[in-house]
Amino acid sequence: MQRLGEEGLIRVFGVAGYKNAGKTTLIVDLVRELTRRGWRVGTIKHAHHSFDIDHPGKDSYLHRTAGAAEVIVASASRWAHIRELADQPPASLDELLGHMGPLDLVLVEGWKHGTHPRIEVRRQESPAPRLTDADPAVLAVVSDVPLPEERCPVLARDALPVIADFILEAVGLPATPL
Repeated sequence: MQRLGEEGLIRVFGVAGYKNAGKTTLIVDLVRELTRRGWRVGTIKHAHHSFDIDHPGKDSYLHRTAGAAEVIVASASRWAHIRELADQPPASLDELLGHMGPLDLVLVEGWKHGTHPRIEVRRQESPAPRLTDADPAVLAVVSDVPLPEERCPVLARDALPVIADFILEAVGLPATPL
């Protein structure tokens, strides 16, 4: 799927699953694999709880807790934008993608539902409801055990290059940049 970001169209692919399925570990492994191949990859992580990227005592934290609705922290090597939502609704995935810069691919962690294509991660040790039963946007399952009853393709969790190739093909990118 392609969405509009700050610099034009970007490709989006999701990694979804329930708690302790291994989503974050897989995303980290995929980012390493895809960037090793030469792709410029970004990520968006959905959190179901409040979180802070600044900490008590830091200037940005003091700015925010004093009442600033938005804070940008910038240095020569990175910048971060913090927006307090207060009573506003949470940002949609499309809105967040609109803030992404020039990237080849954005991997989205979480967002079990939506129109973006995704894989479902399952672990034998963490049984949970299947996302593939009711969601056509789930294109495959990544699992640590065989799933012969699954209707979607099942990719072995330890076959990272195969998973990366599946994602790249799904979004219309070759295995490596030209």
